[in-house]
Amino acid sequence: MAAAAAGPGPGSGPGDSPEGPEAEAPERRRKAHGMLKLYYGLSEGEAAGRPAGPDPLDPTDLNGAHFDPEVYLDKVCLRGVRVGGPGPGYIALPHHPSDFVAGLRRECPLAQLMDSETDMVRQIRALDSDMQTLVYENYNKFISATDTIRKMKNDFRKMEDEMDRLATNMAVITDFSARISATLQDRHERITKLAGVHALLRKLQFLFELPSRLTKCVELGAYGQAVRYQGRARAVLQQYQHLPSFRAIQDDCQVITARLAQQLRQRFREGGSGAPEQAECVELLLALGEPAEELCEEFLAHARGRLEEELRSLEAELGPSPPAPDVLEFTDRGGSGFVGGLCQVAAAYQELFAAQGPAGAERLAAFARELGGRYFALVERRLAQEQGGGDNSLLVRALDRFHRRLRAPGALLAAAGLAEAATEIVERVARERLGHHLQGLRAAFLGCLTDVRQALAAPRLAGKEGPGLAELLANVASSILSHIKASLAAVHLFTAKEVSFSNKPYFRGEFCSQGVREGLIVGFIRSMCQTAQSFCDSPGEKGGATPPALLLLLSRLCLDYETATISYVLTLTDEQFLVQDQSPVTPVSTLCAEARETARRLLTHYVKVQGLVISQMLRKSVETRDWLSTLEPRNVRAVMKRVVEDTTAIDVQVGLLYEEGVRKAQSSDSSKRTFSVYSSSRQQGRYAPSYTPSAPMDTNLLSNIQKLFSERIDVFSPVEFNKVSVLTGIIKISLKTLLECVRLRTFGRFGLQQVQVDCHFLQLYLWRFVADEELVHLLLDEVVASAALRCPDPVPMEPSVVEVICERG
Repeated sequence: MAAAAAGPGPGSGPGDSPEGPEAEAPERRRKAHGMLKLYYGLSEGEAAGRPAGPDPLDPTDLNGAHFDPEVYLDKVCLRGVRVGGPGPGYIALPHHPSDFVAGLRRECPLAQLMDSETDMVRQIRALDSDMQTLVYENYNKFISATDTIRKMKNDFRKMEDEMDRLATNMAVITDFSARISATLQDRHERITKLAGVHALLRKLQFLFELPSRLTKCVELGAYGQAVRYQGRARAVLQQYQHLPSFRAIQDDCQVITARLAQQLRQRFREGGSGAPEQAECVELLLALGEPAEELCEEFLAHARGRLEEELRSLEAELGPSPPAPDVLEFTDRGGSGFVGGLCQVAAAYQELFAAQGPAGAERLAAFARELGGRYFALVERRLAQEQGGGDNSLLVRALDRFHRRLRAPGALLAAAGLAEAATEIVERVARERLGHHLQGLRAAFLGCLTDVRQALAAPRLAGKEGPGLAELLANVASSILSHIKASLAAVHLFTAKEVSFSNKPYFRGEFCSQGVREGLIVGFIRSMCQTAQSFCDSPGEKGGATPPALLLLLSRLCLDYETATISYVLTLTDEQFLVQDQSPVTPVSTLCAEARETARRLLTHYVKVQGLVISQMLRKSVETRDWLSTLEPRNVRAVMKRVVEDTTAIDVQVGLLYEEGVRKAQSSDSSKRTFSVYSSSRQQGRYAPSYTPSAPMDTNLLSNIQKLFSERIDVFSPVEFNKVSVLTGIIKISLKTLLECVRLRTFGRFGLQQVQVDCHFLQLYLWRFVADEELVHLLLDEVVASAALRCPDPVPMEPSVVEVICERG
């Protein structure tokens, strides 16, 4: 610490003069501190260990001009002492410890003195530890640096020797080179002159031999070589044509060149070679100076002939007699033949007649547009024949190759619009396939309905039990859903990433939203609902030829679509076809509402049809019987038993597809409430006036008054989606028909009693099918009351007798 510390000597005080070694020591220390600060890149505030911007007159500022060590020592002792080397936090201690202790004792209490001692000891230990760590960490580096310096000394010594030898050798080589150059200077000049004369003589020899060379090339068919010879000598012969010898050579070459041009034209007009050979002929003719406009017309004319031949061969494959190749093979032939030839023609034309400018480009575009239109017409004819089956893999592959093949001519002939026309063809085919799949879904749905009809009719014809409605419904639903998924998978091929046209805007937007979602899926669901609703409009008394079970099955199918299937199918469609189009689409809720309305109409129509069937039996049974002369009832009529049997069968049938529903609380005597309903004091009061012949008006008046206070029965009320509601609707229609038929007949005493027996039998069984048993009681009350009003001798049968007859029946 004593070695690191610096400051005024012992005995110095605040009043001592700054002259002498004691005054120079702080100055040297500040200079050294400033150099360290510059080396480490510290700011003024960082170097002093305090914030920047100190007071310039502060006597405790180590770097200030007015620094006073005595004041600094006295003040710093109050905050604790830090010792260390030069840098932030370094404190210069006095030379004598007694001065330092005296300063501490003057202004610091004992506790602070002990804390200062502890802090100093801790800092000293930390500095010792840091110094040891620094030495240990850098020991290997110091050793390595020493070895490196030693090796560098040896290497530089060897390198200096080699450089000296190299300099000596270079000096010797330079001397030899100078002497050789001086010796060969005269010979080099003569050699250069002789070489120039030799080159000139070779050129002259080439000119004199040019006619013979041209003749030989023409005879051998090396037309390209002959044109190159002519091109090399043309400028020289033109320049020196005033000399007789060069003039003669030029005349001979012109004659040979004319014959060469004639042979090239003949070869070009024959048209037996391919496009590259004809392009070469045109290029040679242009090099010989033939008119470019004429050559342009001839070139396009010959190209038209070749391409039209390709089109005729494609058209022949579409003829009626030979079987047409598959669509993939057809597009491959067209792409390799016509499209490949068109690309060669376009590339050769642009290379040969680039000097024609916009006029030449427009001529080529019109040429490609005309022939491309004919090719597209043939392709569309072939694609129109690809209507069978639901698999689009082969068709999509063919369209992909067709579209890829037309990329090159589309880039070469942008003005012709070939690429755009090809994309439009692909889009039209995609729309047609969507329509084809929609028709396929409709046909599959109609096929499912046909199968259901046959399954419903087969058991009756064979006299055995057939599949249940639940099984038929599951088969229809799974079949339709599988067809929908198959159609989605088939049209999804148009948007596959590996297909070249899948990145077009149409297939990323309109095809997915308006084509697949709206046109195919939504269109099919609406078509299915319309087809189902068409069964509700069937003519005829009994609902036409539509089986009631089919109506029930379709209603349940539409209800299932409303609850789950529509949401599932549309979600599946949206996941497979990521829509990037903002066009409005049909909400799921709207489609579900349409399906629910279809299910409601079908179920309502089912109730009407089944009610009409039972009503027909009741109407015929009433109309075909002579109620005035009928015998005393001994049995329940067979038609009433048939009504109960049919109602029970309908109950079982509806229960296979719909839930039970909610009934009102039933009374405990529902099954015992028999004839007493019609022979009670209330009914006796109703019938009593009819016993006196002078009171028919009073009887009617009492009946009408009672109807005013009875609950109105809505026969055709809305049907809910449960079994109780369906059976209630059917029974209301049947009993209302029975009531209206009774009102049109006149009954004798036994006829009235037969109606009593029949109504009691119906009441015994029908009350359990309806939501409210009072409804059956009210309607049957009306039937018996109406029969009593139309009976001249209304004597009801005893209730006990009615019960016995019904129990026996």
